[in-house]
Amino acid sequence: MQDESAGKQQRAQRPSRPFKGRHQARKGAVDVLFEAEARGLSPVEMVEMRTALTQANPDVTALLPYAAVVARGVSEHAAHVDELITSHLQSWTLDRLPAVDRAILRVAVWELLYADDVPEPVAVNEAVELAKELSTDESPGFINGVLGQVMLVTPQIRAAARAMQGGAS
Repeated sequence: MQDESAGKQQRAQRPSRPFKGRHQARKGAVDVLFEAEARGLSPVEMVEMRTALTQANPDVTALLPYAAVVARGVSEHAAHVDELITSHLQSWTLDRLPAVDRAILRVAVWELLYADDVPEPVAVNEAVELAKELSTDESPGFINGVLGQVMLVTPQIRAAARAMQGGAS
């Protein structure tokens, strides 16, 4: 019995998992994308507004750095990200999706295409988890299905992008 309680104590004292911060950052990026769309701003403008607000008011929680990176990345590659999502929607259009689902899909597709340090299954799983937290009961399955189809083409897209970068040098 004593060994069991000592084990629980050790687990409780461990620092939190390093990627828990990434989950919160993804959620922050979804919030930024959602709010930017609702306000008619670009995600970059929204990041700048949040940063200024945080600097002016220390009581406001700062946007995590990875959230800003993702929001800026989605903004920079918005046309490509949206085109890829749209091409994998069946019987839906991007503008008919709930705004939160659009934001989640955009974060995940950006990670699938541009975040080399994020394994594809992690990007998909994180999107599904965010959908469970933030959206409708049907959204996790829908998002998983769309991203599963996107994952089938991301290796070719990444390879083509690398080839174009190599040819431009």
